[in-house]
Amino acid sequence: MFGSACPQQGGSIPDVLPFTIPVQTPNNTVSEDCLFVNVYAPTSAKPGDNLPVVFWIYGGAFETGDSSMYPGTAIVERSIELGEPVIFVSHNYRLNAFGFLASQEVVDAGQTNIGLRDQRFAMQWVQQHISAFGGDPTKVTIWGESAGAWSVGFHLLLNNGDNEGLFRAAIMESGSPYALRNYTAGQPFYDTLLNYTNCSSSADTLACLRHAPYEQLMAAVNATPNGFDYTGQNLAWQPRLDGDLFVRNPQRSMQMGLYAKVAILSGDCDDEGTLFSLGNTNITSDSEFLSYIHSNYIPSATDSAIVNVSKLYPDIPSEGSPFDTGDSNVLTAQYKRIAAFTGDWQFQAPRRLLLSTMSQTQDCWAYLFKRYKTTPYLGTYHSSDLTEFFSDIDFIGTDAIINFANRLNPNASPRLAPNVSYFSNVTWAQWDSNLSSPPLLEFLDPAPRLGFTPDTYRADAMAYLNTLSLQMP
Repeated sequence: MFGSACPQQGGSIPDVLPFTIPVQTPNNTVSEDCLFVNVYAPTSAKPGDNLPVVFWIYGGAFETGDSSMYPGTAIVERSIELGEPVIFVSHNYRLNAFGFLASQEVVDAGQTNIGLRDQRFAMQWVQQHISAFGGDPTKVTIWGESAGAWSVGFHLLLNNGDNEGLFRAAIMESGSPYALRNYTAGQPFYDTLLNYTNCSSSADTLACLRHAPYEQLMAAVNATPNGFDYTGQNLAWQPRLDGDLFVRNPQRSMQMGLYAKVAILSGDCDDEGTLFSLGNTNITSDSEFLSYIHSNYIPSATDSAIVNVSKLYPDIPSEGSPFDTGDSNVLTAQYKRIAAFTGDWQFQAPRRLLLSTMSQTQDCWAYLFKRYKTTPYLGTYHSSDLTEFFSDIDFIGTDAIINFANRLNPNASPRLAPNVSYFSNVTWAQWDSNLSSPPLLEFLDPAPRLGFTPDTYRADAMAYLNTLSLQMP
């Protein structure tokens, strides 16, 4: 039985494809009273067992999502089969305007980035109470996907990297720390809420919003862009630089060495940008592409820098995303180009920057998910890997999580009997084991096929994107 989901922003995938993409929604009621923690433990677990803990943070572009969508039963059951039992903990955190409201008024009240604070509070709850369920508070691995993975990355950086002993390992599934915008970028969306709730003329607009009818607030939230709109991953509701939790570009904090020194597992889907480019099908020319990436993603870049980006992501469909599909999947003239840029800017390039930085001090493993490449127009799209980690397709992803939580290493235990796990036949080397050709574990079709590929694809393009993102305020 789950508690209520937090308020969800409305939005749908643009109807531009000849098929329907399934979208998960919360399995329960929605309420502002939504901060719940769920604990999945082996039935035999008892205080003193000191089992490792997997702490899950759901995704959904900081707009939607709920812990009920990701039951931990299969992971716990599989961990018992492997002889490496874990406890799985999930929780809810506030979303959209309820969790990521940003404005001068919010900064003055000290109420910024509330959704991240919710997550941190849930981690503190685990530290205080997980031993009662048989868990070890010193053996917590935090794991998230999409916005959950971004969150994991940000938790590595909070307090200048002092994680207060809340976790000893981190897993980022499609998401790494990226260059945040200042809280002032959220002011227009705050003002939208004021207009919808008749709070604009109030002496204390934040207090007025707190007392506004829920229906009016949600109407205002739903009037702001969502992750499938034209603005794509330039999200209305997301973490912001606030002078408190974030005092500088998170990527610069990372380069300064101000991150938690824990074991890292990180990976992406091959075509991260396709799903978020379906709302850009009206962009059909080179000039429109240049204008879009400049205004929407890299506003601080010079005109010459944007021209350089356009050369690295050329108007050549065979070089676009879905990658390795030649001249097919050309939904519109600039679609594959926008998808390639978006996936690299928001996901792949930040991951590579994280690994190249943190592998200098930490054990790091990385993967690339390339299954379902034949999905028309989308390829291996963002979130298509979730079933690999939460179901019994082949247990490869699940086993990696369990192994990592137990031994800070995704490879199979040498004590494991043969033929129990596919990892018994694979040696997954650390990312920095070959600096000229860092290994990525590939998930390939058909399952359970695996491979390895060097993390060097689009090297010049991603290096340039990281140069630009590090220059952002």
